[in-house]
Amino acid sequence: MPPPLQPAKKRNSTALSKARDRLRGVLREDSDDELGDEDLPWEWIRSANGKRIIGAKMGTFDVQIGDCILIKGEGLKGEAYVGMACEFYPDNEDEENMLCNVQWFSTESEIRPGAKKRTDFLPNELYLISSYDEIPLPSINGRAIILSEKEYKKRYPGGVPKKSKEDGKVFICRRGCNPRTATYTDEFIWEEFWHGRDTDIFKIKDFMKQNTKATRRKPAPAPAPKADNNKKKRKRKAIDDEENDEDEEDDDRDQNYTGDTTEPDDDTEDDAVDGDEDDAVHGEVPRTPSRRKRQKSTAATPSRKTPAKAFTTPSHRRVTVKKPLLFTPLSTRHLSPTRHLSTPYALARHRLHVSTLPPQLPCREEEFTEVYTHLSAAITEGTGSCIYISGTPGTGKTATVREVISQLQGLVAAEELDDFTFVEINGMKVTDPHQSYSLLWEAIKGERVSPSQALGLLEAEFSTPSPRRVPCVVLMDELDQLVTRGQGVMYNFFNWPGGRYSRLIVLAVANTMDLPERTLSNKISSRLGLTRITFPGYTHSQLQTIIASRLEGVFGDFFDADAIQFASRKVAAVSGDARRALDICRRAVEIVEYSQDGGGGAPGTPSRRAVDGSGGGIKAGGRVTIPIIKKAIQESTSSPLQMFLKLLPCSSKVFLAALLARVRRSGVAENLLAEVYEEAERMAALADESVRDIVAGGRKSGLGAAVAALVDAGVVSVEGKRGDRGGRVRCLVGEEDVKMALRGDKEVGAMVGE
Repeated sequence: MPPPLQPAKKRNSTALSKARDRLRGVLREDSDDELGDEDLPWEWIRSANGKRIIGAKMGTFDVQIGDCILIKGEGLKGEAYVGMACEFYPDNEDEENMLCNVQWFSTESEIRPGAKKRTDFLPNELYLISSYDEIPLPSINGRAIILSEKEYKKRYPGGVPKKSKEDGKVFICRRGCNPRTATYTDEFIWEEFWHGRDTDIFKIKDFMKQNTKATRRKPAPAPAPKADNNKKKRKRKAIDDEENDEDEEDDDRDQNYTGDTTEPDDDTEDDAVDGDEDDAVHGEVPRTPSRRKRQKSTAATPSRKTPAKAFTTPSHRRVTVKKPLLFTPLSTRHLSPTRHLSTPYALARHRLHVSTLPPQLPCREEEFTEVYTHLSAAITEGTGSCIYISGTPGTGKTATVREVISQLQGLVAAEELDDFTFVEINGMKVTDPHQSYSLLWEAIKGERVSPSQALGLLEAEFSTPSPRRVPCVVLMDELDQLVTRGQGVMYNFFNWPGGRYSRLIVLAVANTMDLPERTLSNKISSRLGLTRITFPGYTHSQLQTIIASRLEGVFGDFFDADAIQFASRKVAAVSGDARRALDICRRAVEIVEYSQDGGGGAPGTPSRRAVDGSGGGIKAGGRVTIPIIKKAIQESTSSPLQMFLKLLPCSSKVFLAALLARVRRSGVAENLLAEVYEEAERMAALADESVRDIVAGGRKSGLGAAVAALVDAGVVSVEGKRGDRGGRVRCLVGEEDVKMALRGDKEVGAMVGE
């Protein structure tokens, strides 16, 4: 990389240096000496027969296949990327948009850090990489001069003169590299490797594929695209006919391209046959790399075409990078496993805890394979994708996704999969849904900025081509908590994966299967795509398998098989929640461990418990049986919260039942107070007369007073309350707790349901 250029104004040096650190391109001033000061339109350069596009020109400046060019990076003045032009064509979506498919060069800072990264790089050295992108022609910023080390020293023994026309344009290339695996080719002489506009693009591509370590996992084959007979949208033959006879190893030779492989039309077939002398100069007609189906960039406003100056960032915009958070370490209490896991009961309690990670996830093999297949294919192909995962609470959605990510990260460490970035955004852990922008930007760049600034930076990041783009996997857990009134957060996260350069993969996890149709608008649900994976509730046999796998290896055999089956059937009949089944079994172990004479005693803190099990437990020969399970279930339904809910007045119970029904109907946790009142009226019409009298007796004296009492007790929260019907209400206790408390009630039990 050439030495940094001194900015003209010192007051902008800090902001510019920070921007350059984020961009990490090569330093280059605007090439007005080549492109000129006038804003002239670009024109195609065609072959002698006029059928094939071999380049483009703007005024006196021209660029053709094989030329090395400077490309404006994310719009900051003084930054550019370097690429080699491989193909020119109009955009299928908008023929006025002229595109160039380039093969990127990479600086050493863009290579994955690790033990394999070379440290003998030169200051202005670039590496040729097997990454391609479509760029608009207005982003071209001039020509780059690539030389071998020997030729560079011969031409510039004292270095490139400062402030000359070639300053910032001359680079050395000695090797190719895969920046995501830090694998290099053998050293070559650039002048023997590259032959200007006579360069065989496919030969370079094959060389890079054979000599750099790419992903070993072959992506799933994509369906063949349909042929388009519309001659207005000209399509080019993407691959030479000889390639159809190549072996299976070369079938995925275009996996790193961003274009589409399309069926040629009649004119293209004629091009492949009717060659001329000009074609002989540039190689055979179909010698340019193929393109996959191009996705229309969705980062810009759909109703307006993005102007060429979208690649420039306003100079007055400042990005404030926040300092990293510093946490004061607190004194930690360390528990010795040999002391507190010394008995079978303690070990069983530890393994039955919901926070304990098991060595494997039983009964979710099909869902694991489906998530793994979609995610690994998207990472391998380098394309954006949306996957919607739904299921009731406690069905293993988040645990399965985390296990898939762990497996993929293991493949990355073993260099069997390309590198990717992972970030988890939990709707229950952010105070404002817009903080998701800051979390995503911090995961990608390692910088903390405000949500508004992060949104602008992400828009530019996902709408601009660059050679350093690494796929980013985003797990959006508790999706219903991220829904805003304008639904802007959901729209952006589901819209970005469709961008041409985003490589963003979104895993949306929610508790309701039809959340997109119920809550999100059509423009958002359509962007979510058709990849939807449903996690059904666990059956009693699956819950038995899960509990038995947790207890495997615990010596003593103190847990009856009938007790496990009884607990599994009880939970499966209500919700199929594995966490609830584990909690019941764990509480049953505690009852047996700390029982004196068959009764129950509340366990003490870990430091005050008897290590030898005195006072019952294993010395008393205690076993977990069906009566113990019944007692644990009764305790779970008779907690202080359960007792409080059972003793509520009838009006409060009616309101809670209506709130649960409204949550199930809308699919979101927060609903309008007026909608809950209407739900109560509909449910009361089918209930007892006493319930109808409460609802019909006036909302101010009946349900209105109940809402106020529930808010004071901390059972529900109401925000923005205006009048009797205004405001949004949310239940602050678990849905299962409310169901358990009200299911046996004579007045509102039928309203809660099963």
